Amino acid sequence: MTNKTIALVKTNEIIPVADLRKLTKSLFSGLDLNPNTRADYETRTPLFLDFIKKEGLNRNSYLEYKRYLTSRADFSVATKAKYLSVAKVILKELSRQGYLPADITTTIKGFKIMRGHKRDGVNDEEMAKLMEAVKVLPHNPENSRLKAILSLLTLQGLRQVEITRLDVSDLDLIAGTALVLGKGRDDKELIYLHPETVKALADYTQLNKIKSGALFTSKSNNSKSQRLTTRSVRGMVKTLLNKLDIPKTTHGFRHYFTTTLIKTYKGDLLEVASYTRHRGLEMLQVYNDTIKKQADLPRYYLAFKGVGF
Repeated sequence: MTNKTIALVKTNEIIPVADLRKLTKSLFSGLDLNPNTRADYETRTPLFLDFIKKEGLNRNSYLEYKRYLTSRADFSVATKAKYLSVAKVILKELSRQGYLPADITTTIKGFKIMRGHKRDGVNDEEMAKLMEAVKVLPHNPENSRLKAILSLLTLQGLRQVEITRLDVSDLDLIAGTALVLGKGRDDKELIYLHPETVKALADYTQLNKIKSGALFTSKSNNSKSQRLTTRSVRGMVKTLLNKLDIPKTTHGFRHYFTTTLIKTYKGDLLEVASYTRHRGLEMLQVYNDTIKKQADLPRYYLAFKGVGF
């Protein structure tokens, strides 16, 4: 270890770093970066250096900085990721050049940036069109199954795989609850059913005389009475959407469910997450950012009123 190395103790003791700002500038000058990236790094570096100046540099600094960025409600997930990335570059380079005896960033994951959906969710106009079409369908076992599935997609925000995993024993229609085996979960979660969902499920189970086993089963000759697959659910819903010229996917219903709740709860993502069952708020923040952007479009358009070619 060279005499320029900053010792990292086993505790969280604050270790001051003299001339870190000057050192950081020299680190960037030695990296092969394009001008825009270099400028972006230099813009985002002061926040990290101010954090280190206040908290000191120790073996947990990178993790602590990530926690600090997580607490910044004024930053989007993408912005947090960029600030954390700059800190990682700095710390890795300090380690590589011998200023730090170890790379303290290796075991810490960055922020997971959830990309926007390739297609928007079902919108209000499309939902109205869908409801109008479904209401006039003949009252039979097959259509009652479709209505029950649409209710679970729209009013509960269930994923396709969660719907196919449901058993009759998971339902308590008197209490208005259901047990759902969520994505990546080991245990079933209790959810509260919307009254319209209860109505649709009661009609479906009574009309189809379903009393036990899988809630949704196939009616085709090849796989009759077998548990419905996600492919079948997707195909069933897609057939209806295509008939109505609605260019959306089955997942678009969960998008509709989430967006509607965010608007209703005025951006209170913690409350919304209790219904959508997202593990973190990152994905909900993406939805929220999109809603805010769309709401602000009229002001953006007004800014360029009268400008055109």
